[in-house]
Amino acid sequence: MNPIQDIASPMTRPEKRATWSLASIYAFRMLGLFLVMPVLSLFAEQIEGATPALIGLAIGIYGIVQSVLQIPFGLVSDRFGRKKVIVAGLLLFFAGSVIAALSTDIYGIIIGRAIQGSGAIAAAVMALVADLTQEVHRTKAMALIGASIGVSFGVAITAGPVIASFIGVHGIFWLIAGLALLAILIVLLLVPNPRLSRKHREAQVIPSHFSEVLTHPELLRLDYGIFILHLVMTASFVVVPLLMRDAGLIPARHWMVYLPVFVLSLAFMIPFIILAEKKQKMKGVFLGAVSILILAFLGLSLFHASLFQVIGLLLLFFSGFNLLEATLPSLISKTAPGDLRGTAMGIYSTCQFMGAGIGGAAGGWCYGHYGAGGLFMACAALAATWLLLAFGMKTPRHWTNLLLSLERIELQKFDEFEQEILAIDGVEDVTLHPEEAVAYLKVDKQQLNTDALQNLIVQYSR
Repeated sequence: MNPIQDIASPMTRPEKRATWSLASIYAFRMLGLFLVMPVLSLFAEQIEGATPALIGLAIGIYGIVQSVLQIPFGLVSDRFGRKKVIVAGLLLFFAGSVIAALSTDIYGIIIGRAIQGSGAIAAAVMALVADLTQEVHRTKAMALIGASIGVSFGVAITAGPVIASFIGVHGIFWLIAGLALLAILIVLLLVPNPRLSRKHREAQVIPSHFSEVLTHPELLRLDYGIFILHLVMTASFVVVPLLMRDAGLIPARHWMVYLPVFVLSLAFMIPFIILAEKKQKMKGVFLGAVSILILAFLGLSLFHASLFQVIGLLLLFFSGFNLLEATLPSLISKTAPGDLRGTAMGIYSTCQFMGAGIGGAAGGWCYGHYGAGGLFMACAALAATWLLLAFGMKTPRHWTNLLLSLERIELQKFDEFEQEILAIDGVEDVTLHPEEAVAYLKVDKQQLNTDALQNLIVQYSR
């Protein structure tokens, strides 16, 4: 294998099969978790024992459980096998869906949602992706699977109200159970078996490096940001469906708001992503997006009686939300040391799910005690704390991560090789792991002398 293939080179057929099949598994699971978000509060009167606080807990509790278990699931997959752990997680997801579907009161639904979240397969899926792809294609494969979360969310908030109008909340849980079984079939029939499973620092959590990530101030700012972002998003969905219903839009037509708002917000996001990445204005775009969230929540706290006001402010919210959802993982990747990206992303994901879980529970409680205006004002205040913290962030370096296979380089030459590779134009940082025969590089793609890097690797090869 050429250790520094062109990043734009195509994946092999087995890599494409592995990536797309694992992305579909991830998408089905996340779709199942998100489908009830825009509808559960609408059916509260049909669920025995439901209160705003308990509805919020039912919406968000999956995140609390998943945040606790996703890193352990990933570590267990190293020992017992990726596919076995993924299937076990999907079986838990299936069991939780069935329990919620059969429940006649809110407590049964909460238990079912908690069991759904206990099937925390995210880390195991990413580890399996790393096992099944070459170093040069691994980042794009993981990015595709990460993008499936956004696709699932968009589909869920659009389709959820329509589906619920035909089959109700309990029918949605039966549908989710069916998605879990379909995902299991994909694991068993379509996902290739890896020839070798091993630790991949760029994709997996390394427990011995927790302290380095948890004491990194820039990474902590980003972790706090994703925690707040998903907290306020989940809290909002406790009340937004109710506001649209009370303004005269029947639930079956809520998709007529969610679909155009979501699509337009994605379109608005594109020029700002280009500005952030190509023009290297990441910090300014980032701070602007957080400010948009604050404005949207302040507007919703004051103007939520009219459907048109809610729609306009939802568009403002999702424009900021989608922009932040796209830029935060990029910032984590740019900020974390190359060999700690997996650990940094694991902690980041834990904060993401914890935010969603706390957001649902706290949002329901806040709505029950202070109404919609109080809930949105609280969300604005939380977003403001994030903005204040973000002002102190360092301007992100626009470096790209590059992973090199060094299997043919003799162990005794690694020290000398490290010095020479740092002298190549465009190579900003390098971390070698001889025991894994890989090098983690931070490079400036515009300055990188690829030919010199390739020639150096050939020179040191056996």
